[in-house]
Formats: sequence, structure tokens, C-alpha cells
Amino acid sequence: MKKSIFALIFLAPALAFAAHVKKPEANVEKRTAPAAPAAPVRLTHDAPGLCIYGGHTGKPFDNEAAFESVLWKNDVVYVGETHDQPLDHMAQLEALKAIRIARGSKIAVGFEMLDATLQPVLEDYISGKLTEEEFLTKTDWKKEWGFDFAMYKPLFDFIIKNKLKAIALNVPHAVVAKIARNGLAALTPEEAAFMPNPVTITTHKKYLDYLKESYGGHGDSPMAKIMTFDNYLASMCAWNEGMGNRIAVFLAANPGYEVLVIAGNGHVMFNAAIPASVKARVKDVRQVSFYTENAEKCPETMPKEHKDLANYMWYINHPPKPAPVAPLVSPSTATPPAMPAAEPGKKI
Repeated sequence: MKKSIFALIFLAPALAFAAHVKKPEANVEKRTAPAAPAAPVRLTHDAPGLCIYGGHTGKPFDNEAAFESVLWKNDVVYVGETHDQPLDHMAQLEALKAIRIARGSKIAVGFEMLDATLQPVLEDYISGKLTEEEFLTKTDWKKEWGFDFAMYKPLFDFIIKNKLKAIALNVPHAVVAKIARNGLAALTPEEAAFMPNPVTITTHKKYLDYLKESYGGHGDSPMAKIMTFDNYLASMCAWNEGMGNRIAVFLAANPGYEVLVIAGNGHVMFNAAIPASVKARVKDVRQVSFYTENAEKCPETMPKEHKDLANYMWYINHPPKPAPVAPLVSPSTATPPAMPAAEPGKKI
């Protein structure tokens, strides 16, 4: 995860203008059970399973009713992911199904995978104006995100089938990269418009410790030759603030909606990243976060080191990644393997 943050910072997609909006008021409505969906929605949690512990208390809950109750009571739900783990995306789909049961159709799904400039493309896709192939081409999915779309496709299919809304959350990578190199003051007005003004710099101790570790420390850190820690911190905060502001703006414009946020665990952890940004902008907002973590089997108790990573820890048995298959070559034509390059395009 440490190296992945830096790889993302130095990607450079196209920039576009995004309007800044003022702090919205809350849109918390009285909760009443929605009418039953026309077609039944079934939870299929044999995989990834419902091995979930309270992140603060360590208390387990593993039944569907408790799961739905938590999702029903909140305005924003975060389900983190390790981007290349298919079962994490199945967990996100399970959350979306449960929200659909509890809250009806007033749901939006926010995607870290798409930056704010792609909102029109996203809307055209979920409304049926674009085919999947056209959507992937217009978003340049393979280059801009890089992870297999097949893992995310069930989420998009569910959105389309149930006529839900969707939000392109991310700040363009080039803007984050520019902040990391040169600081917030280097942004043009058009670039700065992707974030709220001012950008709040986190003071959360555990999250700061995580960012310092990911930066690599001081002195002999290779990152210190590329960017200062202060600029790196500003870029991470601007990144989270930009996504949080997008959610806050949506809630202000769409009273009574619930938002499911699909983002990397690094944007969810300690409720100090995107959740903190939303909390600062939406009065009395109710939020809940799930941090997905690998476990070969459901632990009997929550490990102490996972305390406070999120409101809930969701343990999932990730399948082992297949080993790469070596190409068949003739001994007479074989050449020594090249040194591996840095893995590009990974996100947190």
C-alpha cells in the first residue's frame, strides 16, 4: 500500500473545471420502511460472508437483520476495498443489496474509480445511452483505473437494473500529483475548484502516522527527493476533501438519499479521510464505515491491532493470487529476465 500511493500521485490524466459549492445543510429525514421492491432482492453472503466485528467494541454481528439495520440508519455507508480483490467487491455488492432492501430506490453509489470530469459519461452509461464498451473507452478505464472492470461490473449492473444514481467522486490524478510536487498554492483556479476552499489538513494522529509510514519517513527517504512531507500530506488531504465534498454536494441536492461509497480502504480508515470531510460539511450526517480485511477464517475475536480502523471490520477470505505462468522458450533462445519495473497505477 505504501508504494501504491506514490504511483497514483504521478499519473497525469486530463483536467477539467468543477464548481465549488458552499457547505450544505443536512438532509436527514425521518426513517420509515420503504415499500417492498417489485422483485425480491436476496443477499448471497456465502461468499464473501458476513464475518463482521464492531471496530470500536470488538463485538461480533453476523446476521442479516443486524447488517440491514446498520445500513438503514445511516446517510452514508463506506465499504472499503483492496482494489484487486474480487470478494471485496462482492462485499460492496452485498451492502448495496441490503441498502436496496432497507431504503428502496433513493440510493446513489459513489465511485473513487472515476474522477469528477467523468460524471456525464457515468450518467450516460447508467441511463443506457452508452454501451459497456463505449463507457470503458470514454473513461479510458484500463489506463485511468487499471483494475479489471469485471470486478466492478456487478455493481454497475445493479445500479442500472434498479435505476439508482451514481457519482464520479475522484479528483483528477494530475491535480493530486501537482499538489504533491508543488503544494496547494501551485494550483490554477480551475484545478483548485476540484476541492473545497480551504482544504482541511488532517490532525488525526493515527491517520497521520499511517501517512508518515507510507511516505517513508524522513532523511534518506526516496520520496523526500521528489516531494516534501507537507506537500504529500496536502495532496492526500485534498484528495479526500475533494471526494468528501462531492458526497456533501450530492446530499444537499438530493434530500432523503443514502450514498454507498466505493473506495480503497486507505480513504476509509479511522474515519479520518473521506468520512471526516463529509462530517465537516453535512450537519448531523449519519455515517458508517466498513474496513475489509483478509482472514483465512472468521476470527474468534477481533485482533487488537484492528481496533478503530473503521466502525466495522469485515473479514473476508481472499483467494490466493495465481502465480504468473512463465512463457515456454527454447533453451537456446532464452534470455535472462529483466529487473521488474515499479508497479504503475496502483491506488489506496
